[in-house]
Amino acid sequence: MRAVLCGALRSVALLSKTVRVCPSAAGGGVFTSSRYSIATPLNRCIFSRLLSITSTMPTPQGINGLYDFQRVTPEDIEKDTEKLILRQRTAYDNIASLPLDKVTYENVIKQLADLMAERTTLGSPLDFPQHAATDKAVREASSTAEQKLEEFDVEMSMRKDIFDRVVAFRDNNGLEGFSDEQKRLVAKLILHGRRNGLHLSEEIQSEVKKIKMRMSELSIKFQRNLNEDNTKLFFTKEELAGMPDDFVNELTQGEDGKLEVTMKYPHLFPITKKCRVPDTRRLMITASQSKCMEENTPILEELITLRQKQANLLNYSNHAAYVLEERMAKTPDNVAQFLSGLSERLQPLWQQERSDMLKLKKDECEKYGYEYSGKLDFWDFRYYMNQIEEKMYAVDQNEVRQYFPLEKVTSGLLHIYQTLLGLQFTQEPDADTWHEDVKLYRVNDLKTGEHMGYFFLDLYPRDGKFGHAAIFPLQPSCVAANDERQVAVCAMMCNFTKPTKDKPALLDHSEVETYFHEFGHVMHHICAHATFSMFAGTRVERDFLEAPSQMLENWVWEKEPLSLMSEHYQTGSPLPDEIVEKLAKSRKANAGGFNLRQIILGTFDQTIHTRGQADTKSLFAQTYRDIMGIEPIPNTNMPANFGHLAGGYDAQYYGYLWSEVFSMDMYESRFKKEGIMNPAVGSDYRIRILQPGGSKDAADLLRDFLGRDPTHDAFLRSKGLQA
Repeated sequence: MRAVLCGALRSVALLSKTVRVCPSAAGGGVFTSSRYSIATPLNRCIFSRLLSITSTMPTPQGINGLYDFQRVTPEDIEKDTEKLILRQRTAYDNIASLPLDKVTYENVIKQLADLMAERTTLGSPLDFPQHAATDKAVREASSTAEQKLEEFDVEMSMRKDIFDRVVAFRDNNGLEGFSDEQKRLVAKLILHGRRNGLHLSEEIQSEVKKIKMRMSELSIKFQRNLNEDNTKLFFTKEELAGMPDDFVNELTQGEDGKLEVTMKYPHLFPITKKCRVPDTRRLMITASQSKCMEENTPILEELITLRQKQANLLNYSNHAAYVLEERMAKTPDNVAQFLSGLSERLQPLWQQERSDMLKLKKDECEKYGYEYSGKLDFWDFRYYMNQIEEKMYAVDQNEVRQYFPLEKVTSGLLHIYQTLLGLQFTQEPDADTWHEDVKLYRVNDLKTGEHMGYFFLDLYPRDGKFGHAAIFPLQPSCVAANDERQVAVCAMMCNFTKPTKDKPALLDHSEVETYFHEFGHVMHHICAHATFSMFAGTRVERDFLEAPSQMLENWVWEKEPLSLMSEHYQTGSPLPDEIVEKLAKSRKANAGGFNLRQIILGTFDQTIHTRGQADTKSLFAQTYRDIMGIEPIPNTNMPANFGHLAGGYDAQYYGYLWSEVFSMDMYESRFKKEGIMNPAVGSDYRIRILQPGGSKDAADLLRDFLGRDPTHDAFLRSKGLQA
């Protein structure tokens, strides 16, 4: 199970503003990765025969899985995993037994499409609990289930007998008379088979299979280590100087009277952003950058080597070339030119920002008696970005937080999305979920009443839970084996501060942005209306995946939507126009540093996947020095907790900036001109961008919506650069 990892990882990676996980590299379904495969459905009676724990199935109609993990035992997960694997293996064997001259669309292509759909629909209740369940034994059983399922996926993806029957169907029947999406499905199945080496010798196929098995195992271990990490530090109140009283008062006191702080977002980001004590920030950033370093560094470096080995076996120059073949960017050279060209244009902005930060640092060191080193230290970056906003743009983030209680943000956000996309959300009051904090909503089309799907909201941190911000596609919208459309289901996981008995959860503006972004992925998943699970929801080119959600981030900078999402948690007063104006002006603050930090991560990712091997600790430090001129903390290794690299964004992290080009063009060319709350534009966006899913190339989706080819102009203007 892989997520669509956005908002949060942008934060992790940047320790600054807010980014989505997604899939990884094992083969799923037939020739695609299960991490990308979002499958079709079984009808409920088939499903109930398969799963041993269905006597207490959840009541909402159309959810074909049990997501109350408090009722699930490790034994249930183990048994149901074996049942699913046996059922799928039998079905694949039946397809493989067909004589080559007897293959048809119905007995091969549709059967494979249905199996991919079934794999996700029945597999999600088994491999998702590792990210959400409160019982560690259930999480461990789920992680084991994922490993077994992905090993099975790899095995099925390497079946030449299945590949031969797909090729035979194409060669024997041709594709005349089939729909564009059916033709695309056949072409993708064949392409993925070739990308798994099924046209090469048995010896190469065997080696590729072993590599895929090992990579799947390593990726699961990498994420499990991050989920289970529980690093804590302890500080005196004086060591947290600069933090708001309400933050400090909510911290747990340890046995020695010191205050307990974790590496989870509600502690990490506020402290690194607001605490004026340099040594406290240094300790927090050091702990964060060292998280899982000993366990995950060797895992990552082995993954890099294995990816290169697989690329060589399949006759690609490197792993980046292998990955980018199916992306909008197409080649590593195109990505390198994009990143280096943007880096060069951003350097003058960064030089001015760094000068401003150093002046602020010098003044503060003199004021509080700290030693001034004459340089920006690694743990200064997020803090002085915040200082720039507060001192140069007069944005007091602590004041801003008072206007964003989570419940108000949620109600406003849901209202905006319903209005914009023509939807109706209804909370399911007594739904079975994995934790009492989790809420379930039903989605219907506002005009037709069509039932489109459900989304879970799991917004607060807890031990063992997925630690970033992401959506997990649990059930795809596609035409099922019974020829009826299955509704979409997904879970949105975030880690916002929990409310207390005295005060609601309050979000800072960057968290509102993350929330809005992640929910954009939810809508992409639910509004997609492809026929096949291979193209359902967010299964678009990875370097376009972020564009729809990035486009929607613009709403949290505009007065009308902000008025719907904000009110002072004590007085109920609206967000003042003065603060709205300051926020809008501050949007380009730190554009140089923030975007260069993204370029560092994208460049590092491309470098390790073009070289094919790396000392990740030294390479990351060198990349950081080369691009931003800041020295990383010795004996740390941020890539060891950079979940994207083992979670499906390998050689693709550039995609956040790449897709932002399209997001800004869509926003400025259509919504900004025709109305950001205009339902007509929203409907056009839903139909032309969200609804097709991956059933069309992203370039064609953009041309359909924009009426022309996209340009870089709006993107460059958004960074404060000349187009």
